[in-house]
Order: sequence, then structure tokens, then C-alpha cells
Amino acid sequence: MSLTDPYLQIDDVTFGYSSRVILDDVSLSFGRGQVVAIMGGSGMGKTTLLKLIGGLLKPQKGRIILDGEMLDAADQKELYRLRRKMGMLFQFGALFTDLSVFDNVAFPLREQTDLDEETIRDLVLMKLDAVGLRGAAALMPSAISGGMARRVLMAAALMQEPRLIVADEPTPGLEAMTARHVIRHLKEMAQDGAAVLLITHDLELAIEMADRILVFYDGTILEEVKPENFREGRNLKEPYTQALYRALPEHEFFGGE
Repeated sequence: MSLTDPYLQIDDVTFGYSSRVILDDVSLSFGRGQVVAIMGGSGMGKTTLLKLIGGLLKPQKGRIILDGEMLDAADQKELYRLRRKMGMLFQFGALFTDLSVFDNVAFPLREQTDLDEETIRDLVLMKLDAVGLRGAAALMPSAISGGMARRVLMAAALMQEPRLIVADEPTPGLEAMTARHVIRHLKEMAQDGAAVLLITHDLELAIEMADRILVFYDGTILEEVKPENFREGRNLKEPYTQALYRALPEHEFFGGE
């Protein structure tokens, strides 16, 4: 598969609860080597989309295809196999509190591979070094800061060099230097051929990282905007997109309380 072929395809996906539709005929696709950013306010369907991609939910309509294979949340064996191609960086992820930083990062390798401990040690230390935490390997989660914990989660999620990386708000709460480190590492993964899906409220981050920016509103993709157009504030067709550009609170722009 070339880097331009679709690696993740979401075709006409609909999902909701009872009479409430959360995602309404959403379609998108992108290939390896691309960074796609999804922007939008709370309750617009972004988190639901992540759960569908991860197989935590099943679409009521449509399909999700990863690396040419349809993702089926009902087939647990195949789902786990496909998940090994993903690295999921959730905004509110948590570490195993009774495991050291080293063992948290080693956990995916010990669970999903037959690698010997010496190889696992080398890989874990290499990944911790990549996120600037080699010196923290022996520490317990209770002894590290929130920003450090986010980087440990990132190291664990990317331990097996996944070809699809889904990053949900990867930088909020991080000091500037740490945030830059995380951004640089995600960009390097894309340059090495990973497909990166970035969920963010940070317009500057989306402009810096993404090849394409998709604006979510009310469970649909409202429009796609080139990063340079967002940077310059031109060709923004929808009022909600214009509100994002102006950085106005949504209630102020739409006349709410």
C-alpha cells in the first residue's frame, strides 16, 4: 500500500442513542503520512467517532475500514488484531498505578508479543527517551506530574509503532516545552508513514500539524479547510467555522446565554 492510499476509511457512518443522532452519515478517509485534524465544540460527536474507530461502539449504519479490512466490534478476536495497528491517545487516559513507568510502557509488548525481556527493555528505554522520560523509568505514577503521565501514556500507545495514531487533545495542560516535544514526535511518526488523526480545540495546533482540517458540528463534517486558509481567515464558508477562526465563545457567536 502506498502512502497515498486510504489507510482509514469511514463510510456513511451513523450512530445515536434512541432518538438522538450523534453522528449523521459521516464519511472521511486519509492515508499514511497524513495528519488530519478534527475541530469542534463539546458534544459535536468527536469522542463518539473515536470510540467507533477503536471498536468500543458499533455503527448503526455505514462501515469503518482500517488498512483494507472492515472493523467489526462484534468480532473480538479480529478487533484485537486490528487494534494492534492503532495507537489511541485518549485525553483522560490513566496509567496502571501499581506499575512503574517502565512497566506501564512495557505492558503492551508483554501482552501482545513474544519478545524477550532484554529486547523489551531496549525498546521501552528507546521510546521513553523519545518522549524525554528515560530518567523516569523506575518511578511510580504517584511520583510523576500530570504532564509526565501524558508522555508515559503516549510512549505506551506508540510502543509498537502503530500505523494509525488517534490523538485526543494531546497537549492541553502540558508546559510549553513538553507540548512541543509531543507535537514533534507525532509529526515524526507521520513523516515515517503513520496516519495521524488529531482531535483538538487548539486551532494553532491544528494549523501547525495538519494537512487537512475537518470542522465538526452537530454530528456532521461541516466543511474541510486547508490549514493555510484557516491561518489567513479566507474561504471559511460556514458561520461556525468563522467562529472558530475568530476564537469567539460559541454562545456569543450564536446569540445564546
